[in-house]
This record gives sequence, structure tokens and C-alpha cells, in this order.
Amino acid sequence: MSRNSLMACCATQRALEDAGLIDCDWIHEGGMGIAYGSCAGDPHSLMEIAALGVEKTTRKLNATTYVRFMAHTCAVNIGVFFSITGRVITTTSACTSGSQAIGYAYETIKNGYQRAMIAGGAEECSVANTAIFDTLFATSTQFNDKPQLTPRPFDAQRDGLVLGEGACTLILESLDSALERDAPIYAEVVGFSTNSDGKHITNPDSLKMAEVMTEALRDANLKPEDIGYINAHGTSTKLNDERETQAIKTVFGEHAKELAVSSTKSMTGHMLGAAGAVEAIFTALALQDSYLPATIGCEEPDSACDLDYVTGEGRSASLSYAMSNSLGFGGHNACILMKAWEG
Repeated sequence: MSRNSLMACCATQRALEDAGLIDCDWIHEGGMGIAYGSCAGDPHSLMEIAALGVEKTTRKLNATTYVRFMAHTCAVNIGVFFSITGRVITTTSACTSGSQAIGYAYETIKNGYQRAMIAGGAEECSVANTAIFDTLFATSTQFNDKPQLTPRPFDAQRDGLVLGEGACTLILESLDSALERDAPIYAEVVGFSTNSDGKHITNPDSLKMAEVMTEALRDANLKPEDIGYINAHGTSTKLNDERETQAIKTVFGEHAKELAVSSTKSMTGHMLGAAGAVEAIFTALALQDSYLPATIGCEEPDSACDLDYVTGEGRSASLSYAMSNSLGFGGHNACILMKAWEG
């Protein structure tokens, strides 16, 4: 396995154990599927393949090079490692990979195609990823001698993202099945939407961000004022934070002033294909624990970023519904809505 597949399988084992499913026969008999994503396959195996063209040699290739390289390597390895035989949905959509995986898993169960789904995303740090974001002028540079001060989403001094790595797996299951098993329930997924800007690969469109939130609310049959917390995409880049703020204000109107919004990337870094899944868990735990995670580093919000970003420290808050946003290169947007479990 590649590093991202190893992390994905490790996270999935912990999730299956937590859900009480690791020894259930039905997950191996077609009852469970997989929706999992990453930005790409293993970047190191790509270098092995590149040697074919650059060095005119196959000496760096081995029997697992392609398996590590292929974009659906995480989903494949999870399926083989845990003998999962249901449908497989792979999401390779940059920073929306994890969120789309959860959304498609939700839709799969909602439509009765699977009893349960393994859903999430994984990403490993690599020289290739770091260099690419540097050449796009997307990474933070002015705090290189004080790395503890960056990233700083929504702050006036923000200057770019900081990459992270990891994997995150959620187990989605139909409510009837979860109640039948007396399974631990953290939150309910009640709405999802995803769309595309259709304009530019790296220049985010606040109108399409607003549309994806509106469609998710419609899918959940909720009103904007029902939402108490938003886990924002919040990359700490100039354009993203401004336009996401504008999109929230467009959708929520006057209620935007009462909303709590935070970017947990301020603590984890940007985990790319894993980000949406990690942030979905932050959102579920915010509902379960009645606690809002902070946006650290946001000491002086930008004048264009004028919402309640839960700066300084996290705080207690009673919540019924929360939203998690993901925005990816390619103009892909995704929004997940969750409800506090009241059972």
C-alpha cells in the first residue's frame, strides 16, 4: 500500500471497531459499500512511472507501482483489506473528495442501495503537493520563521494555506439498521449538495458556493435560520475566505450575524482529499458535545470577513443543525448538513 492507503485502512479499522461492525458478517456479504477519495494516488509511485519517460528505464517500477498510483487506490485497498463487497464510489475531486464521498454515501443509503457505507478521504504530504501549491502562490510564506502563527483563516494578515496530511473514515448507516444494532450514533446526515462553478479552476465563485448551501438546505427541508454552526472551508487564502464569507451572507441574510463559523484548518492544516471528511467529524462532534471548535490565529479579522469566527478559544453552544462546507480546485463545491442525534 501507499502511505495514503495505509492511513485510510487504519482510520477505517478504527471506525468499524467504534461502530461495532468489525466482526459483522453482513458487511462482507454486500450490505456495506465504500465511498472514498483523495486528490490522486500515491505521488511517489508517479515518480516511478515518470522514470519511464525521463530515464527510459523500467528499473524503478515494481508489481505494486500501478496499484499505488491509481486514483482509487484508497477505496481498493479498503475493499480488499476488509472484504467489503458492496458498491464502490471513488471521489477524486481535490479538496471536495472527502465531502463528496460522505454525500454520495448518504445518497446511496437514502435510496436503499446499501445498508451502510464506509466514507471518507485520505491524503499524504509529498514534495509534489507542496511544490505545486507553492507555484500557485497558495501557501503561506511570510511566517516561515514563526510557523505557529499560520495558517490564520479570515485574519487580515493571512497569506495562504499550510498543508497537512491524514485520513478520516466515517461509517454511515441507515437509521433502522443502527437502532436495530444499538449502534453509537454521533449525528444524522440530513442534507447534501454538490455543484461546479463552471468558470475557473482556481478562482472560487461565491454565487455557486451560495447555491450549493441553498440546495443542501432544500435537500434537508431546512430554513437558513435552523443552522447554528458552519464548519467553513476556510483555507486562509485571500480569495477563498472573502468569497466564502460573502456566500454565507448571501444565503443566511440577517441570520449570518448570529451564526457561529469556524475553520478547523487553522489547527489541522489543509488535508486536501481528507479535509472534508475530517471537518465532517468536527461538525458531528460539535453537535454531539455542544461545543464549537475555534479558529485559531484569527486575531484581527479582515474587514471583508465580518462574521463570528469563534476566535481565540472554542465555546459551548447548544446546536440542533450544523453545516460543513468544502470547496475544491476545479470549481467543485460540496455542502453537508447534520442534525444532532436526539435518541
